[in-house]
Parts: sequence; C-alpha cells; structure tokens
Amino acid sequence: MTIKEQTIVTSTGNKIVTKDKEIRIVGKMDEPLILILEDVLSHAECDLLIDLATARMQRAKIGNSHDVSDVRTSSSMFFEESENESIVQVESRIAELMNIPVAHAEPLQVLRYQPGEQYHPHFDYFTKGNDVNNRISTLVMYLNDVEEGGETYFPSLRFSVTPKKGSAVYFEYFYNDPRLNELTLHAGHPVAAGEKWVATQWMRRQRYR
Repeated sequence: MTIKEQTIVTSTGNKIVTKDKEIRIVGKMDEPLILILEDVLSHAECDLLIDLATARMQRAKIGNSHDVSDVRTSSSMFFEESENESIVQVESRIAELMNIPVAHAEPLQVLRYQPGEQYHPHFDYFTKGNDVNNRISTLVMYLNDVEEGGETYFPSLRFSVTPKKGSAVYFEYFYNDPRLNELTLHAGHPVAAGEKWVATQWMRRQRYR
C-alpha cells in the first residue's frame, strides 16, 4: 500500500473559499494533484489583465537563463509586484487559493498565443542544478475562450484542459517521490484558431519577494 503524499491546497468539498470568492473544483486528479477550477477570475478581471498587458508584450523566454527558444513561441509580460489595486486583489486571492504566502510568489505573468504558437512539453520546476528555492506549484488562469486548440496537455497522464475564460488549472510538484513530480510534464497545444491569453502564477519553496 502506497502512502498518499501531503498536498498543499486545502478545499471544502468541491470548492475552495477565499476571502472574496468561492471557487468551484470541476475536475481533479489526486497524485500528482491537478485541479480544474472555475470562477478563479471574473470576466472583468480577465479583460483588465489583457488590457493592462497588451502594450507590454514581448517574445516569451524560458528557464533561469531567460532565453528565447522555439520551445515557447508565445509573447508575454510580467506585472510589477503589487502594481495596482487590481493586481494586489488578484495576487492575494491566488495566494490564498494556492495556500502559499504571496511573499513566495514570482511576478504574475500574462502570455498570449496566436495561431500556430505553442509551448512544447516542459516542467515548471527547475531540473538543472540544485535550486534550493525551487518552484513547488503552478496556477494557469485562462483569460479568454479559445476558438480552437490551445489546451493545456499533460502527456504522461494523457490528460488535457480546455481553456475557458475565468477558469484555471492548478498543479503541484513538491513531492518527495520524483516520479510524481515528473508526471506534471505539460505543454500548451498549438492554437488552431483565434488567440489564447493566460495568466500564470508560480510559487516558490521559500520567500521570493
């Protein structure tokens, strides 16, 4: 009999309740923990994040080296910490949802994928070297409905999440068993029609801000 590893997020039945929102869990995998969540952001918040980000988009980069790569063909930007009241509200809700202090959060990132753009399979945690303050969990929030394509796909699990405005997928990879962490390998499928906007929050093991 295997021992179930401890998870970070806590829920009440099929929902996670934060100070300002009740977030519904509409899909779940136990190990590694993957949650599909609805109503993480309001439609107005999604629109605001896109509006604030649009003029600041640049070719997305990857990893600690912050290199441009064909692995990731989207464009992106990062908000400044507590940039305005709306960002503070979103960051606070995300931290409460992810059950990690906001001081452990990397800057909130917004990405845009246009037709044909994608993110090839990758891990969110750093696999090179011994990064003491490694990432431990991810929340990908969908800021629009995608006409076709753009699913978040976990190839090792044969599991995909279709973008839906205001919803999100949460997953964590801080387990003692490295095989569970490796199952969080994921990709952003190519956008076939329209465009895809997402906001991503990564949490670190130790204080980051």
